[in-house]
Amino acid sequence: MARDMLKLNVFVLVIGIFTICPVISQVDKSDWLGGFPEGCTSITVGKKASDDGSVFTSHTDDSHRTRSWIDIQPAKAHKPGSTTTMYKRVANDSLAMPSYAHLPIGEIPQVENTFGFINTAYPCMNEKQVAIGESTFGGREELQSDAGLIDCQRLCRLMLERCSSAREAIQMADELTKKYGWNDAGECLTIADPNEVWHFEILGPGKGEVGAIWAAQRVPDDHISVNANASTIKEMDLEKPDYFLACENILDIAKEKGWWDPGKETFKFCYAFAPHSRESVAARRREWRVFDLLAPSLKLSPTDKDYPFSVKPDNPVTKADLVMVFQDYYEGTPYDMTRLITDTGKDGKTRVSPLANPFMPYDHLNIQNVNGGWFSVNDKTGDIRFLGERTIARWYTMYATIIQCRDWLPNEIGGVVWLAMDNVATSIYVPVYCSVTDLPSYYKTPGRVNGYTHESAWWAFNRLGTLSSQRWGDMRHDVNAVWEPWQKELFDNQKTFEQKALDVYNAKKPAKTIELLNNYTDEWGNKVVNKAWELGDLLWTKYDEKF
Repeated sequence: MARDMLKLNVFVLVIGIFTICPVISQVDKSDWLGGFPEGCTSITVGKKASDDGSVFTSHTDDSHRTRSWIDIQPAKAHKPGSTTTMYKRVANDSLAMPSYAHLPIGEIPQVENTFGFINTAYPCMNEKQVAIGESTFGGREELQSDAGLIDCQRLCRLMLERCSSAREAIQMADELTKKYGWNDAGECLTIADPNEVWHFEILGPGKGEVGAIWAAQRVPDDHISVNANASTIKEMDLEKPDYFLACENILDIAKEKGWWDPGKETFKFCYAFAPHSRESVAARRREWRVFDLLAPSLKLSPTDKDYPFSVKPDNPVTKADLVMVFQDYYEGTPYDMTRLITDTGKDGKTRVSPLANPFMPYDHLNIQNVNGGWFSVNDKTGDIRFLGERTIARWYTMYATIIQCRDWLPNEIGGVVWLAMDNVATSIYVPVYCSVTDLPSYYKTPGRVNGYTHESAWWAFNRLGTLSSQRWGDMRHDVNAVWEPWQKELFDNQKTFEQKALDVYNAKKPAKTIELLNNYTDEWGNKVVNKAWELGDLLWTKYDEKF
């Protein structure tokens, strides 16, 4: 029944959009604020920078237009001559809530066998422990192509269906985009495997052109890195392919276009192909905050324009560290949007009001006179609209991942996606192993296209996050009192649980191990969704007439 509903929703999405957008056009940018993409954050960690040797990539899908449901796509065998459909993503406002529709625009040849993968809106991990995070950076407008077939979500899927390593994924992307073309805005994919993690930045070749411009830089094993909606690849030593890769003639392209003068300056990828992205305060503030939280000894300035591509953390990075960073909203810094929203407590002292919250809608910022460093300018009127600060945690996150890849474990156990729904500041990460064959029904149920439903995991956490923000100073403590010990329990018990999975593991017959992993994901997935609903009910009751 759930699968039938899913098919129906996809059908409605496609049919609905044809009634409002019959022409496939350029990348939809209606949700870009201040002229910049600001939708996602990805943090990466090399194997020697983590506390246990894991390679990490991650992603916050910061868009309430993307789909809220998640499923597992199994490995498949395909008949000779099979093809796979490519789609164009366009905004669709004809359903219950703003969404995206995916319009078929062409086909490319399918391979004989495809790997199984976890099918988030941006597919995130396959059965071979290849994992992907994502962040849009836009790039030069004139590089946008209207002739290519491959967009970001489709490229993520193709990488996971076909590749066994991060480098293989980059090579495949080069081959496919040469032949079929990139049709999306500038994107950064943070691609990990059990040995290493790369930042792969790709843009189109220009209007009417088929191809792509791309560069990739490996995060040193003892470093961390971040992409927060701005291109970050700068100087490149293409004589060191273990750390730098790029499309053919990348230097010639930059020189011919007049975007780099070799006689006057060092080639920097981001300034040649996406200079506008480096102007984004929404991006740069997050870059600073990630590095400052994990490497405070560097004393980086929050107002710098450029930060290192990667840095060595002060201490080995744990999963709990990454959760802490993704839950951050600049509390205790000059960029905390709640710090000037004060009242007087019963003790007569001035305090941050419990009604102040860092997740205010933009029109609420105006009421509270919150300015911040992030703003948009109306091209026609010149009016400035302040947007506060673009924090790492956001109220419009659809889902978030922290992904572990581990070379000392079998793939079935070594690859795990820690998955959270909605705003990470009021959510909890649960483990989804890369070999699982199914997810709890809550996660597979579409949330937005049909409106509010108790059958959707996303709605459980969206309601909880929205309620918590109404009296943030008090309600967040009720939420933390439940999620923090549960999150600690999950992290602390990981090694013990995985040893149980190893004890029954048989490389030729892994079914018992997969069943154990499946049951664990099912248990915790259902447990946290049910608790999210319960917590929401608690907040309604406990704080009646106080928000």
